Amino acid sequence: MGDNVVRDGEVINGQSDDARVQGVRRFIEMIGDNPRLTATALQTVGIKGWDGFTLALVNG
Repeated sequence: MGDNVVRDGEVINGQSDDARVQGVRRFIEMIGDNPRLTATALQTVGIKGWDGFTLALVNG
């Protein structure tokens, strides 16, 4: 599980120079590149703005 993966929507900005955004993008890429994992990222919207989390399961 990874929390705070939407970064106020900036995670979709491939040109972002924010280290936190780059770290989240790399985290999601690493999960996607691992054939042992099935994963999804979910965006939430609330009074704090855009947020989200990633959930990954190890395939058995």
